[in-house]
Amino acid sequence: QVQLVESGGGSVQPGGSLRLSCVATGSTFSNVWLYWVRQAPGKGLEWVSTTLPSGTNTYYAASVEGRFTVSRDNAKNTVYLQMNSLNPEDTATYRCAASLRYTVRSDEYDYWGQGTQVTVSS
Repeated sequence: QVQLVESGGGSVQPGGSLRLSCVATGSTFSNVWLYWVRQAPGKGLEWVSTTLPSGTNTYYAASVEGRFTVSRDNAKNTVYLQMNSLNPEDTATYRCAASLRYTVRSDEYDYWGQGTQVTVSS
């Protein structure tokens, strides 16, 4: 059983940066597809990124492309979401999730973290 725990959320001013962490226990990220998703208040779930099990490629939503970067520390079994040039539209609860097989459907993700809140406001 894979457990995911996020941390690193908080409040930041527009233009600022935050780095979220997602620690996995029970498995390594090399065995799963890793996703970041977010949900803004009153809105549906929005896909942010997908990272291959190999960690060699990550695909990003257009809304975050060029501002967000996923990296991985295999020794710590941790994946990071570096978020730069944040704007108020990035305010949301961010969650990491994983699946044993690639999917574009969040309802098919096998494992979920609890989420961490990111607030971008002046």
